Amino acid sequence: MSKTYRLFISHSWAYSDAYDKVVNMINNQGIEFYDHSVPRHDPIHTNGTDKQLHDAIEAKMKGTSCILILAGVYASYSKWIQKEIAIARSQGKIIIAIEPWGSEKTSKIVKDNADEIVKWQASSIANAIKKWG
Repeated sequence: MSKTYRLFISHSWAYSDAYDKVVNMINNQGIEFYDHSVPRHDPIHTNGTDKQLHDAIEAKMKGTSCILILAGVYASYSKWIQKEIAIARSQGKIIIAIEPWGSEKTSKIVKDNADEIVKWQASSIANAIKKWG
């Protein structure tokens, strides 16, 4: 019987194509997982307060085995990725940073908080999930 991993994939909606590619890479590696993420097509509905969004993300992360963060430079400027890192750390979650394909610059904030940094490669991502998940 194969294990089903519980993952939260942190990403910017402005780069939701990268999120889709990561999901496809994980699926193509034969990893079964429950996606706790907040994809663009299924947003968290709040009345616009940061506290509501924070609490909703915290709840989504609670049941996960690890957090995957796309470590593009945009992450350095995203207040939400920084908040997601803080939530993950407060819950003792493993953080796997995924360096974008061909990227010369990646987010120092994400890399400094990652338990493991992997390249934009399906097998590397899958191995990290199996190791930490």
